[in-house]
Amino acid sequence: MDSVPNLTIQFPGKLVFGKGCLSALPDELLALQSTSVYIVTITPLLTQIDPLVQKVKQAGVSVTINTKIINEPTFADFENLMLEAAEINPDMVLGIGGGSVLDIAKLVAAQLNNTQSLTDIVGIGLLKQRAKKLICVPATSGTGSEVSPNAILVDNENQKKGIISPYLVPDIVYVDPLLTMSVPASITAATGLDALTHCLEAYTNKFAQPMIDMYAFEGMRLIAANITQAVNNGRDEEARTQVAMGSLLGGFCLGPVNTAGVHALSYPLGSSFHLPHGLSNALLLPYVMKFNIPSATAKYAQVAIALGCERGGSDNETAQKGIEKIRQLIAECGIPARLRDVNIPTEAIPQMAEDAMKITRLLKNNPRPITYADAVDIYTDAY
Repeated sequence: MDSVPNLTIQFPGKLVFGKGCLSALPDELLALQSTSVYIVTITPLLTQIDPLVQKVKQAGVSVTINTKIINEPTFADFENLMLEAAEINPDMVLGIGGGSVLDIAKLVAAQLNNTQSLTDIVGIGLLKQRAKKLICVPATSGTGSEVSPNAILVDNENQKKGIISPYLVPDIVYVDPLLTMSVPASITAATGLDALTHCLEAYTNKFAQPMIDMYAFEGMRLIAANITQAVNNGRDEEARTQVAMGSLLGGFCLGPVNTAGVHALSYPLGSSFHLPHGLSNALLLPYVMKFNIPSATAKYAQVAIALGCERGGSDNETAQKGIEKIRQLIAECGIPARLRDVNIPTEAIPQMAEDAMKITRLLKNNPRPITYADAVDIYTDAY
């Protein structure tokens, strides 16, 4: 890197992190003098958020709860949900859940009373406003959506589309690691490795930034050291807390720097084969690392150190240890390691490569250019 790239960070107006901090959220809502709150969440969390709901209702606040977002959301899912939200027209939107739920909550808050259509805002910096207050509470340790300016939807042609805008950064964020305690091992593993990928791709990014490197390095360190325990012993509050912090740090990487080749190549796995986003990243991460190391050897050596590897005799040797460490974490977390393990047919590889080439907003960040032929080779290597 010849010079330090320009840096712009949009932090939430307020961030609260800590075990049990969710209990303070009702008072936060009441202090904001909201009269109507629209909550986007999932059914398994209803019991955990019931004390919050009851407290604000007793104070005279109208509460509407929507639990319809189950899988990665589509344009149609969002438009259907917006019909209800627009009729209610709340002054506060509260998202409590995984990345899909938070993405939808962010977009609802932005689109209420907005003359821009959904297609108008797809892309980078096209969303121009948000009139409603927005609070996000992650219930998984993975996407970092609670602090990022990003939201991802699947369009009508089954392609993932990104909406990136500072107006999608919440006003207030509560990160309570205790909310993640009931997350199943498989989801803990996939979302944790997704968060690790956020940090790793920001750190090795063509547009890496020294300040963000600090978040990225520490995020990798925390997740690598604790993800196996969080997966295998989900009641371990300390492991859950450390992974939650790592995920949060990964979220801070997404606005100023963002992800790169792993995420670009993973999108077709989600859109065409409906694989969970974190699993898609985990399947490809070692192979994209292998492809990238020749172009960013020193950075990938530091990745290996962050992951807990001993330094080797050269940067390349150290970097290769990082790949092996990722493979080890994937195995320890019980995540499939090959595309064939999740029934992706080999004949799908050319189309996946073609679709991946459309994700230019992420491909441009990769430390080594990825061509169509390279994408085919990486998918084949991952098979």
